[in-house]
Amino acid sequence: MFYLVLLSTMSQGIIKEEILRDDLKYYFMSPCEKYRARRQLPWKLGVQILKIVMITSQLILFGLNNQLVVSYKEENAMTFKNLFLKDYSGVDEEDYSVALYSQQAVYDSLFYVLDQYRQLGRLSVGPISYAEEDGKLLPLVICKEYYKRGNVEPSDEAYDIDAQLEKVCMANDPTNVSQWKAENVSFFNLEFYRLVDIKITFQLKGINLQTVRSHELPDCYVFFVTITFDNQCHSGKIKIFLDIDALSSACKNWKISGTAQKNTHYLLVFDGFVILVCLTSAVLCTRSIVLAVKLLQRFSRFFRENYNHKVCKTDQKEFLNGWYVLVIVSDAMAIVGSILKMEIQAKSLTSYDVCSIFLGTSTLMVWVGVIRYLGYFQKYNVLILTMKTAFPKVIRFCCCAGMIYLGYTFCGWIVLGPYHEKFEGLSRVAESLFSLVNGDDMYTTFAQLKDKNSLVWLFSRVYLYSFISLFIYMVLSLFIALITDAYDTIKNYQKNGFPMTDLQRFLREQKDFPPSEEGSEMDTETGMGHPALCCCRRAPSNDDIILIS
Repeated sequence: MFYLVLLSTMSQGIIKEEILRDDLKYYFMSPCEKYRARRQLPWKLGVQILKIVMITSQLILFGLNNQLVVSYKEENAMTFKNLFLKDYSGVDEEDYSVALYSQQAVYDSLFYVLDQYRQLGRLSVGPISYAEEDGKLLPLVICKEYYKRGNVEPSDEAYDIDAQLEKVCMANDPTNVSQWKAENVSFFNLEFYRLVDIKITFQLKGINLQTVRSHELPDCYVFFVTITFDNQCHSGKIKIFLDIDALSSACKNWKISGTAQKNTHYLLVFDGFVILVCLTSAVLCTRSIVLAVKLLQRFSRFFRENYNHKVCKTDQKEFLNGWYVLVIVSDAMAIVGSILKMEIQAKSLTSYDVCSIFLGTSTLMVWVGVIRYLGYFQKYNVLILTMKTAFPKVIRFCCCAGMIYLGYTFCGWIVLGPYHEKFEGLSRVAESLFSLVNGDDMYTTFAQLKDKNSLVWLFSRVYLYSFISLFIYMVLSLFIALITDAYDTIKNYQKNGFPMTDLQRFLREQKDFPPSEEGSEMDTETGMGHPALCCCRRAPSNDDIILIS
């Protein structure tokens, strides 16, 4: 009787072990192998393919519309500069549009803005007009900011300045600008040694008619224009800046004839379908993660009860599929981007840039996720395994190299910033040094340095030569060597076999498990078994277990 009970218990243990082994093998199968094994359709793969097509199409449609919006704003900014800035050459000088060097030039440019604004309706060739509110024209506002009190005598090397700033503003509608100037002569009598800046602000309205060609209703825009005469440096050079902020909205009264009807509702239905597909994808991936966690718990409990063995971290990571997390994040960003796109099409929002970031990032992640399915093919899997192996070493290497890079960035900014346009700001210094590492603009960087200060010129040569030599010949070479070493390691493993782990031994029905260890560094970085060629129309040629994480 005891023998029968023992035999029954052993049979139940064997059956339990085989069921667990079958479940593990099925979990690590490719979609095609799952279809061959149980005739289960690869729903996640089908949803991902459909999602790629739909999200890419959505991105293209939105990108074309966004390009029209951006080009409309940029061309209007160029129009305003040509209309309101006297002697504008058509090209900005560095970060400003026009520079003035005489008092008469300042007065001429200031009155030029007012005169051009007064006769805007006869000058502009585009659908631009004054902004109105409650049937009244919104006024033009001119403000001047200056030191409260000041007296400067450069010849005597003497000055008396009250650093407190005062601001005086005047406003008037565009119809009586000439009368306004005559009645406020004292306001335009400028004391340049006290003057800090003059700002002219006004609002204009326009209609973007180019969207009619794409069967979209034109948007109405409000342009907030600010023209600044900057004299903060008091160097004898006054810079003129023209900045605009554009706010779009649905036009109140519109009528279109002779063209197709508005197709926004079709796009809204398409965006809604994209959201539905992304929700389905997120639910399926979340379900797979939950099933993987339950399977890991079963596997860990089985090992602990039967072999008194703890599952190593390398095997645990095989159940935590990072690709599913990537897909879920991309689905969330695609859903948010689609909602923003629908709101923009309904004229409820104008956040084109925010929507572009969400849609662009989600599309990037979706296409990166395709690599997971290419990983089932041994030849294509080299890239994934190489990146996985080299990534920890590359991160540690970049942290060390980044310290040196930051040192050069701060040093270049403080020493060369006043003498070289590429080193004027920390971000520009970092970008210039990155260009030098890639071999771009080397001669230009050397040649553009002003040689009026011999000491700085000599320091710049030592600085640039040392940076280029260190990063190109040493740091960049070591960086490439790390990736090459990881690639050679993977190629060697694919040729001679990957290191065996407890999970692989269990799937291959091996009973000899080594003592529990946390796993070597190479095992952790390279992952487990090599993937075999997958094809839906033929059975696999060998019994290797495919583990793709």
